[in-house]
Amino acid sequence: MIRQHNEQAILAAAERVFALYGYRGASLQAIADRAGLPKSNVLYYMGSKRGLYVRLLERMMERWNALLDDISVEDDPAEVLEAFIRSKMQLSRRHPEGSRLFAAEILGGAPFLQEYLSGELRDWVQSRAAVFREWAERGLMDPVDPILLIFLIWSSTQHYADFEAQVLGITGRDELSDSDVEEITAFLTRVILKGCGIRPRHA
Repeated sequence: MIRQHNEQAILAAAERVFALYGYRGASLQAIADRAGLPKSNVLYYMGSKRGLYVRLLERMMERWNALLDDISVEDDPAEVLEAFIRSKMQLSRRHPEGSRLFAAEILGGAPFLQEYLSGELRDWVQSRAAVFREWAERGLMDPVDPILLIFLIWSSTQHYADFEAQVLGITGRDELSDSDVEEITAFLTRVILKGCGIRPRHA
């Protein structure tokens, strides 16, 4: 229990510090101070600054994609995609700093994630894509490129966290309300499902 509590405190502190200062500007001491723990505890639980950083990035991807982990060809593509879009929007809203941290890593050429991106994540995407292709063969959706579809959902949902300042500036809002997020989610769901030739559940 103590270990789990301390690890969660460290991860929450690290997400904030890395988002503010980037990998190079962040220090283990700053993370420890924010977590309210000795620096030695951070090293004990996480091993190194690099290890902590990579763990944060991988945790973000696991959060985003957990909903698609157990899908099968027997599932309804409308239900799966609508739930995935909604889940991604909510996660980006609850963890905007994690989303921005991941975006900064990718924009920087993904120096710490190359092995993960070309290994574990590539395999995960290919396995989800196989389900989407089977749905298309069964006539449940149009034969769109499933990998491009996953990219589209990732990017469109993360936009509202990664480019929040742009969204708020253009819309004239101080922040996005729950109703704003619901409207955005409904819009993305409608456009993406229609583009895939899928009838929404309520249709």
